[in-house]
Amino acid sequence: MREKSQVEDIDRSIYDIRDEEKDAYRMKEGLTPQIVEQLSKEKDDPAWMQQFRLESLQIYNEMPIPDWGPSIEGLDMDHIATYVRPNTKMQGSWKDVPEDIKETFERLGIPQAERKSLAGVGAQYDSELVYHNVKDEVAAQGVVYTDMESALKGEYADMVHKYFMKLVTPHDHKFAALHGAVWSGGSFVYVPKGVHVSIPLQSYFRLNAKGAGQFEHTLIIVDEGASLHFIEGCSAPKYNVANLHAGCVELFVKKNAKLRYSTIENWSKNMYNLNTKRASVEEGGTIEWVSGSFGSHVGCLYPMSVLKGEGAKMEFTGVTFAGHGQNLDTGAKVVHAAPNTSSYMNTRSISKDGGISTFRSSVVVAKDAKGSKSAVSCQSLMLDSESRSDTIPAMDIRTKDAAVGHEAKIGSISDDAVFYLMSRGMTEEDARALLVSGFADNVSKELPVEYAVEMNNLIRLEMKGSIG
Repeated sequence: MREKSQVEDIDRSIYDIRDEEKDAYRMKEGLTPQIVEQLSKEKDDPAWMQQFRLESLQIYNEMPIPDWGPSIEGLDMDHIATYVRPNTKMQGSWKDVPEDIKETFERLGIPQAERKSLAGVGAQYDSELVYHNVKDEVAAQGVVYTDMESALKGEYADMVHKYFMKLVTPHDHKFAALHGAVWSGGSFVYVPKGVHVSIPLQSYFRLNAKGAGQFEHTLIIVDEGASLHFIEGCSAPKYNVANLHAGCVELFVKKNAKLRYSTIENWSKNMYNLNTKRASVEEGGTIEWVSGSFGSHVGCLYPMSVLKGEGAKMEFTGVTFAGHGQNLDTGAKVVHAAPNTSSYMNTRSISKDGGISTFRSSVVVAKDAKGSKSAVSCQSLMLDSESRSDTIPAMDIRTKDAAVGHEAKIGSISDDAVFYLMSRGMTEEDARALLVSGFADNVSKELPVEYAVEMNNLIRLEMKGSIG
């Protein structure tokens, strides 16, 4: 992929193209026991899942809306369709995907990326996966990569039952309960003991339907001594009504295993992104999060890692870009629950045109987690006087035998640096975009090359003010 070097080269319209809605089935708007039962029937759920959905709905109705963070008063579940089934069944061959859906993913570069550098791809359109494929050489290693519905009812049904929403439970918060009631789509991955998947797996989530929600569930189990890189991408066209994304990611990293989970979220600015992600890391295991948050009207995203085995490690690298009309509340959480565990958070947040960017971190070191180390570094860049950036660190340390540090820095672009670059022939817009890209460089260099290019292109577009 040629890296586009000029702002004018980049066309954000590929994300905002709205396909004509040709749904095979669209659930009635709202959230009632009857709607949840109908969804379960449409999905042909096993009995335990139907019961789980109804219990989750009851928990949802009993739990209050969180009284902290950005306002979500513009989100009305009575006007959200929780399930929209596209007019196709899941295909294992790209040529069998309907042309209109295929054109959407072609525009987003998914097939090219698959052919070029990915071990397997799942593509979700609205509430269902429409395409799924994994390379023969990866499948031959015993790696399982399939859609959640197939896993729920196939030969891995017992494994799904054992792990599903055990790490993120419906009792965690109101939108985790909502997810438990109406989840649909998503990916299931199992990497056997000692298997190293050398090239990434990827899921891409596209929400086309107006006034709908997407509630995919991702469940990944990396067994002892194994390793995996999983990439997640998300986008949606812009509408004048609220859309909701309340997915859930559960990651189980076994003894001496390693998982890198990379995400670029580029939702449109009518989206409420209330996603929940969590990892459980056993002895000697490593979880690496790489996160880029660019879209959505309101975003609440705090990937959490529970370091439950001695010597477990966590790294979180993130960048958030909040433009006009955006309130992005992001960060990370870590619980040191075992001795000699370590964590490192390194984030960059950028706000412009009145955007609000908030970084929250939570570090918990349990009484028995002696010898643990944690470092948090967050830097914020405000590009004008109308924008806002806040840092809210929380630390709960229960042992004296721990090393914990926090560093925060908030600033603005240097006028001298802009002047210098303009004196070398750059326009002011390009100079500012270059400085912002440099500020976010520590994140982009952690991303796969196609996503690093996309991230820098998105930053240039934001500087141009052309993202709608």
